[in-house]
Amino acid sequence: MARVLLLHSMYGLRPAVHQAADRLRAAGHEVHVPDLYDGRVVDTPEEGIAIKDEIGRDELLKRAVAAAAPLSEERLVYAGFSLGAAIAQNLALGDERSLGLLLMHGTSDLADGVSADDLPVQLHVADPDTYEPADWLNHWYLTMRRARADVEVFRYPGVGHLFTDPDLPDHDAEAAERAWAIALDFLAGL
Repeated sequence: MARVLLLHSMYGLRPAVHQAADRLRAAGHEVHVPDLYDGRVVDTPEEGIAIKDEIGRDELLKRAVAAAAPLSEERLVYAGFSLGAAIAQNLALGDERSLGLLLMHGTSDLADGVSADDLPVQLHVADPDTYEPADWLNHWYLTMRRARADVEVFRYPGVGHLFTDPDLPDHDAEAAERAWAIALDFLAGL
């Protein structure tokens, strides 16, 4: 069983995030889903970007750190969707006790000289993905490997960015089920 901090996308804490948390709980994991948007949920990427920009990257990170702090005495798996994945990556790389990092649909820049000694990392991403272009993903992968992370990348051809969210046009049921099966195996192995 893993203790998981699961962070929502730029759309906010949507039903799909709760469904994902329930799926992980059904597999025996303890899952926490903080609301970084203070209850706001949106329907379009433009609205999500507007809220993200209004709150600001630093404030979102502070809110995520505040959610993680009381849980991090025991080793945490940081996980997230798109924007939440980017924030989860920052938290995991800043927490020397991190148990793992599960990224659904997103990544983040890495600071120079970052170290992720043998941190298990799994990324699930659309192929192609306008938010995560191939050249960026290649750079990200090489940088994570140089940081000594144990990285696996799973690409899903022909699907939309947030293909695991059943309430969005990007949803692809087959790819979502495949991603969740792989992710659950990943968590079970931590």
